[in-house]
Amino acid sequence: MKPEDLLNGEFLKQFKDGSELTSFIEQLHKRGVEKILEGELSAHLDYEKHQKSTNSNSRNGYSKKKLKTTLGETEIEVPRDREGSFNPMLVKKRESTTDGVENLIISLYAKGMSASDIEEQIRELYDFNISTSTISRITDSITNDIVAWKNRPLEATYLIVWMDGIVFKVRENSKVINKTIYIAVGLRSDGKKEVLGLWLGKNESAAFWMSVLTDIKARGTQDILITATDNLNGFTDTIKTVFPNSTTQICVVHQIRNSCRYVVWKDKKEFTKDMKQIYTAPTKEAAKAALKDFKNKWEAKYSYAIKSWENNWDELTVFFDFPIEIRTIIYTTNLIENLNGKIRKYTKNKLSFPTDDAVIKSVYLALRESTKKWTMPIRNWGIILNQFLAIFEKRIRL
Repeated sequence: MKPEDLLNGEFLKQFKDGSELTSFIEQLHKRGVEKILEGELSAHLDYEKHQKSTNSNSRNGYSKKKLKTTLGETEIEVPRDREGSFNPMLVKKRESTTDGVENLIISLYAKGMSASDIEEQIRELYDFNISTSTISRITDSITNDIVAWKNRPLEATYLIVWMDGIVFKVRENSKVINKTIYIAVGLRSDGKKEVLGLWLGKNESAAFWMSVLTDIKARGTQDILITATDNLNGFTDTIKTVFPNSTTQICVVHQIRNSCRYVVWKDKKEFTKDMKQIYTAPTKEAAKAALKDFKNKWEAKYSYAIKSWENNWDELTVFFDFPIEIRTIIYTTNLIENLNGKIRKYTKNKLSFPTDDAVIKSVYLALRESTKKWTMPIRNWGIILNQFLAIFEKRIRL
């Protein structure tokens, strides 16, 4: 049966009520799991079903197994081999749940594939038809995970918290408007990074960041040693209101980008080379001298860029107060910029989102994919932790 046949009105009329349709979907899911298991066994034995075995091991019938899935409990037939060496990846031995097919669908969805794209991919790979409505049902099953994740308790102290916003187009009241996903990433005392949460608002503003920071505090965070942010007007004061002892470092990458916004193309290479002398200087005094040279050379043409450096100087140069190892972590929000880049990569196929829930679901899944490897402390963590302890001894809880 073709997928389009499932959506045919005549076909759907055969179902007298919702329970019959649900039962049909469960049977489709059961068939899909069994097809995938057959494919796994073929790969394990290195020959297809109904072909002659080329080695000592071969197929040996089936065993029955009850599975719990997001669609309910169902009984499937698991193919066996004579040597008993087959251990399927989708449904592992001694496990009674099959998250495999759901995880496959969710992973593909997280990578930016639409429900129809996933439907086609599964059909091509496994010769199994699964409707877009079932795929949507599976991806919707993560809603409870999102709620739990967004409300989980946080660490009492974070050494650094990077904060930034990323804009998406979302449909609202028959119009497509820009909305901002606010993201905060914290560095814990064990050296591991953690996404603290994501929040959706209409425009990036210091006022909305106040609600973000308040939420972080309500979930157990009592202190943030250093915050790394863009130079959004009023942001520093907002942070001080919620975490008064926090030191704020304005992102140098944002500053460079803003400074270069109005520089003509023929000047840009020389302009950025001269500006680099400021933020790569060995000390704050040397950086101040480099800013003076920069001003003398470029103020006549680009006074806006000079004023921006001067007006934000104290918060742009916070990193000079720390040892070099800590400087390389805090002087830029490259970490969250890279994370935003991965989110963009996974969501680039979505020109706009139909609802707020849809964009939150997509970004959450993209975050989950992007942070899978965040399992180890950052490089040179022993040295960096000792430096933090020397500077913030009374504020760090291990």
